[in-house]
Amino acid sequence: MRTTIFILTTLFLFGCNSIEKPEKPENLLSKDKMVDILYDIYILNAAKGATKTVLVDNGIFPQDYVFEKHKIDSLQFAKSNEYYGYYVEEYESILGQLEQKISRDKDKYQLQIDKELIERERNKDSIKTLSDTLKVKKKSKKIKKVDYKDYPSDRSKSSK
Repeated sequence: MRTTIFILTTLFLFGCNSIEKPEKPENLLSKDKMVDILYDIYILNAAKGATKTVLVDNGIFPQDYVFEKHKIDSLQFAKSNEYYGYYVEEYESILGQLEQKISRDKDKYQLQIDKELIERERNKDSIKTLSDTLKVKKKSKKIKKVDYKDYPSDRSKSSK
């Protein structure tokens, strides 16, 4: 019985709670600006996970850095994020643009990494080729062993 009363009371309290849509902020950030801000936050959070001590040692705090870079404050970002978060389709559009931007950059950097790897392999091959040619030159400078029968001075003695 207590459980039933508790469940009904809980349903009544939450059922009467209306979800209000957020008002459009006066200084609402544009979708493109939101993409840029979220991109920077994403990149810095990824870097923070890998090299947090380097960032902290250099006095870089990711959230503060992003807000200073885009000349906004945390309240403006929070209200804009809340507003776009309420309108799911608009927020999905922002996240889709963000995903495309990250994918483009990933492809660009992967291409650069691939070029550097090819260049390293080319350098290794050229060093190996240079090493091989040096070995050939060293071998050619060695004294060749001549059989006794082919030695010219001995022939002259044997013919006498």
